Amino acid sequence: MTVKTKRILSTVLMVIPAIVLVTGGVMKLLGAEPASVMQFLIKSGFGNYIKALGITELIIAALLLYPVTNKTGFLLATSYFGGALCLEISGAQPFASAVFLSILWIAMFLRSREMFLPLSMANSQ
Repeated sequence: MTVKTKRILSTVLMVIPAIVLVTGGVMKLLGAEPASVMQFLIKSGFGNYIKALGITELIIAALLLYPVTNKTGFLLATSYFGGALCLEISGAQPFASAVFLSILWIAMFLRSREMFLPLSMANSQ
């Protein structure tokens, strides 16, 4: 696979979780989340933090999509989706976050393999 092809594929894959973050963030800020999602978040103890979660999702999506900060965005998005996955597991919900987490990791692996190497190996390449 050529470098250009990897770059295009990683960008397309990176946009998928970013769209999920933007959509979720906007819906939380507008109060347009489905009732089932809102009930689950309230039951999980996040009722007072819905707007903060929405703003957080938008910031992470922006960091993820901006080339200079996409590594920071990747780490934050991984943490966010990981936390969401923990909530899904504890609440016996479908593991949707695992799908987006996997897509995100594949995208970053294609874009920047040094993110996944020990520091000593990354410096030697």
